[in-house]
Amino acid sequence: MIKYLILLPILSMLMIPQVHSQVQPEEAPPPPRDGFYERRAIHERSPIELPYVREADILWSLRVWQRIDLRERINQRLYFPESPSGEFKSLMQVLKDAIIDGEVRAYGIDDESFQGEPLDPERLFEDLARPFTFTVEGEEFTEMVPFSTTDVYIFRIKEEWFIDKRRGRLDVRIIGISPAMLVRDEDTGELTNVQEPIFWIPFEEVRPVLARAPVYNLHNSSQMISFDDLFIRRFFNGTIYREDRPDNRAISEYIEDPVERLMEAERIKERIRNMELDLWHY
Repeated sequence: MIKYLILLPILSMLMIPQVHSQVQPEEAPPPPRDGFYERRAIHERSPIELPYVREADILWSLRVWQRIDLRERINQRLYFPESPSGEFKSLMQVLKDAIIDGEVRAYGIDDESFQGEPLDPERLFEDLARPFTFTVEGEEFTEMVPFSTTDVYIFRIKEEWFIDKRRGRLDVRIIGISPAMLVRDEDTGELTNVQEPIFWIPFEEVRPVLARAPVYNLHNSSQMISFDDLFIRRFFNGTIYREDRPDNRAISEYIEDPVERLMEAERIKERIRNMELDLWHY
């Protein structure tokens, strides 16, 4: 009798139909954090708010074009890292990603006033591919090398300096930014000083993107700055290569000697600085 009492519960369990529930796959764990705290501030930043300026407030203005050479030590933060490293990207990589994602519009190299049609983002970088010829066992081959952000060594900026009589100070606004590649010598493969601009981007349009892109802070890693901070606070070195003139010529078009070109660029800078000093001269 006791044996039957033990077997009865076992048989009852075997006779009850089993309900198979769908097993939910486990979610993959988040990737490890690169640091001991989560950086959020830089990705939530907005562009630095600039003072509003009316046309009636501008007492004097001068439009100039500057060339920023990324090979200079002070400008190397715009070039590195050569490939994305965590949350850090080069300036050219930031611009390229923004154009492809449709966040900003790029215009032709001859359309620095942004009056024409924007360039097609899909074809823009495809058209920048270059032919590369090499020889294997006496046979010559040519391949198309795709555009690389590391090919950009120069940035051109178009800006306007002005005196705001309401605030009584000299100020500047960047209007456009243009990356440029350096042409390599066909025989030696070395970089030359011949520049090949790619496109123009309205600076005001790209500022929200630059404000969310961090830049290495050489003095304090915990207080990161953005590319927007870098440009607005003038943490770069540039050389003026053109000023607003009736004949619309660059300095290199009317001065041949390279040393005299630099002296002319410094003369223009000095004239801009003196305008603020003359504002308070009686």
